[in-house]
Amino acid sequence: MIDVTDRHCRYFHRLLAPNALLYTEMITTGALIFGDVPRHLRFSAQEHPVALQLGGSESAALAQCARLGQRWGYDEINLNCGCPSERVQKGAFGACLMAEPALVADCVKAMQDAVSLPVTVKHRLGLDYDQSYDFVRDFVGQLYDTGCRVFIAHARNAVLKGLSPKDNRDIPPLRYNVVSQLKQDFPDALFVLNGGLNTPDLICFAAGEFDGAMVGRAAWHEPYLLREISLRLWPDTPVADDATIVQRMAEYARSEVMQGVPLRVIVKPMLGLFNGCKGARQWRRYLSDPAHLATQNPDILLQAFAFVD
Repeated sequence: MIDVTDRHCRYFHRLLAPNALLYTEMITTGALIFGDVPRHLRFSAQEHPVALQLGGSESAALAQCARLGQRWGYDEINLNCGCPSERVQKGAFGACLMAEPALVADCVKAMQDAVSLPVTVKHRLGLDYDQSYDFVRDFVGQLYDTGCRVFIAHARNAVLKGLSPKDNRDIPPLRYNVVSQLKQDFPDALFVLNGGLNTPDLICFAAGEFDGAMVGRAAWHEPYLLREISLRLWPDTPVADDATIVQRMAEYARSEVMQGVPLRVIVKPMLGLFNGCKGARQWRRYLSDPAHLATQNPDILLQAFAFVD
């Protein structure tokens, strides 16, 4: 979810799902060691619980970044071993790390030694067209031996050559049964299911059958999905209504704009909020209008909300 689940998106998603664990976009070790740390790690206290997802393959660099994550107040450090894009392959991290489980184990151990936070791993089930169960079992097993006990399993292979990141989310077949087998083989570990979870029924089923469900693009395209899931999984936890969400986001935007944040990046995650409702098209058009965004006036959220029935 690079360039998607930034802190503004997470603040918005927290309003829709008060109890969910939020994850940052994947942030590379180089971006933190050589870049603008506050820009990458700053977040609102309202986002808790929130996990920092790192991308990298050097144990010392990952340990350093894990310490930064703990210092900035994150609740979990997650190592991404699932992203299949060429961009991460060139940096020798993401899904291609699954070919080097011993290296990943060293990285996880270094992060565990550096912080007191949980260190978790996100991974695929295999590489390219090898669907051997032994491959993913041995990968998980080496990390299990380091003490890692939480695995977020995207239930597809990663095809590193020939498929785009988008194709990798759709074309390799889903194999939920393999994640079920991992859960049986490592009974005291937690396995969170990811991949193809795009309806409330499927997500709630996954949350019941496994130790959690991770939702990515579906929540971006259909934000209402988060609220419906939240109401089903945590029926005793109230969730803000539409008017409250828009008002809270306008207040948040007002504070961020005063610090120089462009309004367009704050409203971007909200464009799909009312998909399927009367007035949704006018909502999107109003909040996408360059002239409205150029005013840097968060009241455009309230003005756009007037179109929604």
